[in-house]
Amino acid sequence: MKQFYRGANVVIVTTMDGVEHVYEFTKNLVVHGGKKPGVDALEGLRDGTTVVVHYTVSGADAAAEEIDVLSGEGLKTTEGIVTDIDRGKKEITIRYANGKTETLQMTKRAAAESGAGIEESSEGAHIVVYYADESGRKVAHYFKKVS
Repeated sequence: MKQFYRGANVVIVTTMDGVEHVYEFTKNLVVHGGKKPGVDALEGLRDGTTVVVHYTVSGADAAAEEIDVLSGEGLKTTEGIVTDIDRGKKEITIRYANGKTETLQMTKRAAAESGAGIEESSEGAHIVVYYADESGRKVAHYFKKVS
């Protein structure tokens, strides 16, 4: 994240390849991993904080619907090998380096859009999972293929 303009309802994000993107947002913006709920969570973030922006495009405008904070006190990470993805049940099962397996619940958005290129047939894909501990259970908010 580069800049946040609350009065203009805009957040500016620089992608890893250096391209800046401007996203408008509403008061209903959902922010996971921030210190405060909703849009207020963006106020405490510093420039350079790593985030994932989930957005929709209407014409030339991009609207942020959800932001996942990945660095600092944001979502936690774990890595492993995919053994099963059940998008219907919103679950992903991964095997850790020590041989143990764990099934994490996925958010609705994670089940629908995360892990581009990771399908049910991708067993054995090495992934990193960004999750939050919600009610004593790991809930995957975002995941991506590492190798």
